[in-house]
Amino acid sequence: MAVVVTGGTRGIGLEIAAALARPGLTVALGYRQDAAVAESACARLAAAGALPVAVAMDAATPGGAEELVAAVPAGEPVDQLVHCAVEVVPGSVLDSDAERFAHAVAVNGLGLLHLVRAALPRMARGGLVLYLTSRGGRVVIPGYASVGVGKALGEALVRYLAVDLASRGVRVNALALGMLDTAAVRTLLGDRADAALEERAARSPAGRGVAHEDYLPLVSFLASPAAAMVTGQVLGVYGGADLLG
Repeated sequence: MAVVVTGGTRGIGLEIAAALARPGLTVALGYRQDAAVAESACARLAAAGALPVAVAMDAATPGGAEELVAAVPAGEPVDQLVHCAVEVVPGSVLDSDAERFAHAVAVNGLGLLHLVRAALPRMARGGLVLYLTSRGGRVVIPGYASVGVGKALGEALVRYLAVDLASRGVRVNALALGMLDTAAVRTLLGDRADAALEERAARSPAGRGVAHEDYLPLVSFLASPAAAMVTGQVLGVYGGADLLG
């Protein structure tokens, strides 16, 4: 069995890859750039006994998805498929460069479909497709349009794919997380990132922000046989912050 993760060499993608990795398991990590970071991610997984491979690819294209899946050794089925790649083009939906905006939307949303199509012939029955989303796909966040529009597209794909893949025994779910300190957040917010993270944590009914250890047990559950009847869902980990206006 193998795990395939786009955006898997840093941040949330790497944490999920590490949580799913097991000794002897192939873990294919897709990344856009920064080979040094990819090498460090592979070293972390290898230290845990996994068999990591990092692939520079464009998650916006079918070819990029095919390159990543092809990194899994021939004949080895794919058990877990995670689309975590994100591209941020800060600015409003009207002011953003049209080509950059379209590429970001493709990475953030349509990339899920490309990844599933590339991996489907090799997906094992009982496998999981997991999509990382955010509240920006359902509510307007200033400057977040390139991500929010893509996430809305991705969440719709989760529902359609869940129905189409149910007969194959493959489940499709989305995980929506509260704001974490990630490269995407810092690209979006720039110098305001630290203040925004602190403000979000202070406003949360839970009294703090979301940490990696808050969602990783949910990932493990979704990847397990115990979640056999959980599909087509968007599961939020916000500490109640999403309930506030």
